[in-house]
Amino acid sequence: MRALVIGGSMSGLLAALALKRPGVDVSVYERVAEPLAGRGAGIVAQPELKVVLRRLGLDPDHDLGIEVPWRLMFSRDGRVTHRMEIPQTMTAWDRVFHLLKAAFPEANYHRGKELRRIEQGARVVAHFADGSVEEGDLLVGADGIRSTVRQQYLPDVMPLYAGYTAWRGLVNESAFPPALHAELFEHFSFCLPDNEQMLGYPVAGPNNDLRSGHRRYNFVWYRPASEERELPRLLTDDSGRAHVLSIPPPLIARAVIADMREAAARVLAPQFNAMVGLCEQPFLQPIYDLEVPRMAFGRVALVGDAAFVARPHIGAGVAKAADDGLALADALAGNEVENALKKFEAVRLPVGRKIIARTRHLGAYVQADIKTDAEREYAARHRTPEAVLTETAIMDF
Repeated sequence: MRALVIGGSMSGLLAALALKRPGVDVSVYERVAEPLAGRGAGIVAQPELKVVLRRLGLDPDHDLGIEVPWRLMFSRDGRVTHRMEIPQTMTAWDRVFHLLKAAFPEANYHRGKELRRIEQGARVVAHFADGSVEEGDLLVGADGIRSTVRQQYLPDVMPLYAGYTAWRGLVNESAFPPALHAELFEHFSFCLPDNEQMLGYPVAGPNNDLRSGHRRYNFVWYRPASEERELPRLLTDDSGRAHVLSIPPPLIARAVIADMREAAARVLAPQFNAMVGLCEQPFLQPIYDLEVPRMAFGRVALVGDAAFVARPHIGAGVAKAADDGLALADALAGNEVENALKKFEAVRLPVGRKIIARTRHLGAYVQADIKTDAEREYAARHRTPEAVLTETAIMDF
């Protein structure tokens, strides 16, 4: 059996490695020509992800990240108002990506391969922008929120803006003054301005450097922004060009960054404001939902963010993609491809819907516009410090 995996990022590699374990001949096709790196900054290594990595024959317990036992809540005046012991491993996109990439044969990983269209018959055929054609028994769409595979089969399914954005960034540990480092760096910390949420935690430094003094601090600051008025301004660069869905960090307008820094001084705990001031290049992530009604289309399957894009509040993205890959491999065992993909869809579609619903509930209080009584109820329920500390980056629900 031969599988074509479209997308060479985290979802694609997880699916490829899962399929390769039982002996499927797998090739990965990544649109971007240059090596992928530095995407997504910090992530939480959920227990579910560690289980999948072990099943793939990888070691998630060796230098995966930083063990962070405590969660702290800071008030506006800088006091620690809540402290909870919830041990977790904080890792980085680069660390997990390179762990997966090293386990997959380089000869089967193809860069600069932009998919144009798919044909299906007795087999599935992928046509690429460079004129090349590849044929297999199944094709896996693991090409993310802008999925070309999804657009061919579900052209009307589009990302839905959630009503808020996230400012994100990484700060070198060496940039922290000693007093700020002692208060903030070693913990998973939070601050809750009105209708906003700031969080941060330590991750590895460049090249997965876990040595003290060489690590980095990852932060995420959720802020409401209306789709009609504020989002277009945030996504317009200094040349006046409006970007769609996201904007490259170097192109964020200087006035937009200045407004963000002014707001940090006004609403954040002083520890977080000082930390944001150390970040040389913050980046802006508009938050979207995306969910598909189907994941299987004959010999084609969707996995990861090509199928479901959930708000980041429970840290489910990589673990969800990992489970998709394993479920796909399990469904193919002893089954004809099209029937196997139907079984895969029956297992994973309800999980994706459940994750989407959960993250919408947790994010309701950050939305620029609360439209329904249900959203109002969720906003009230999940905005308390206790709820935020016990529910954020937790998949057990």
